[in-house]
Amino acid sequence: MPVINLSAYRFVALDDLPALRERVLERAAALALKGTVLLAPEGINLFLAGPREAVDAFMAWLRTDARFAGMEAKESLSDDAPFGRLRVRLKKEIITMRMPAIRPEGGRAPAVDAATLKRWLDCGHDDDGREVVMLDTRNDYETDVGKFADAVDYRLASFTAFPQAVAADRSRYAGKTVVSYCTGGIRCEKAALHMQGLGIEHVHQLEGGILKYLELTDGAHWQGDCFVFDGRGAVDAGLLPSGERA
Repeated sequence: MPVINLSAYRFVALDDLPALRERVLERAAALALKGTVLLAPEGINLFLAGPREAVDAFMAWLRTDARFAGMEAKESLSDDAPFGRLRVRLKKEIITMRMPAIRPEGGRAPAVDAATLKRWLDCGHDDDGREVVMLDTRNDYETDVGKFADAVDYRLASFTAFPQAVAADRSRYAGKTVVSYCTGGIRCEKAALHMQGLGIEHVHQLEGGILKYLELTDGAHWQGDCFVFDGRGAVDAGLLPSGERA
């Protein structure tokens, strides 16, 4: 049976972190899942792998908590679990940006779904006729593996460098629609909120990130593979392990 690789996140205020960590660890271990779950005051970010029944049971259990109800996940397949063990960690942020004023749990930036983005890119403009600029919010070693055609790439060594890079480049986006994207949606959600705070208009985040785009479309406008932070190294446009690592 193939292994289901699950990735999901939600920005939501959490104030019971030690107790929540124990519950999550206990449940995931009981289901023999492997991977990493990050918990922080701003929310949850998880990467888990296991058989279909186990990952479905875990997500069903997690969604019984009202804070995680309706939480969506991205899925891909592999022959083996790409994680060696299970870890549930407490952190200051589930994705480190070091911009405490950015609080995604308080409200999201506008999002564009995969099918709409593909249509925009096919047409060369959004529904209002504005040029669409794709903005990669990932690190340089990730973009080296693959990215959207003609995407802005700041060659980031760390996501913490993104705020300064985009602030110095605001004029690029005047009068255009900018779509921030990342692997699963978490970085581009924070990035879009930061850009809004800078006064950049017409900012969207790609709903579900690259993984959801590849899952729901034919992969048009994507070039190369998608780097993932596990033993697979990268997945191809069909979300199968490519065996490549930057």
